[in-house]
Amino acid sequence: MPNPLAHHQEPAEAWLMPVFIAKSGHETDLQDALHNLQTLSRKDPGCLEYTVFADGQRPGTFVLFEGWARREDLEAHNAQDHVKDFVKGVDQLVAVPFSVTPLTPFS
Repeated sequence: MPNPLAHHQEPAEAWLMPVFIAKSGHETDLQDALHNLQTLSRKDPGCLEYTVFADGQRPGTFVLFEGWARREDLEAHNAQDHVKDFVKGVDQLVAVPFSVTPLTPFS
């Protein structure tokens, strides 16, 4: 039986940490692509955080920290053209497929 109170609960936030490792010689191209993605994604509804970091110990490695108010906001973001275009084009810039780690904040 469905929980009648379930629709009154706030949906959980979604937090992710994708990591990108540039192919040799493509570090600047990947950085530029990530910067463009960051700029556009920060405007998407429900975006709480969307910041790309350069790994200070591993040149050519970039870490994205992103947070969304609701899982539905993340799904809508992933359906945006700027995200689909980035995912389609990033393969030629990365040494290995990028990884995405889901994060769960401590309560």
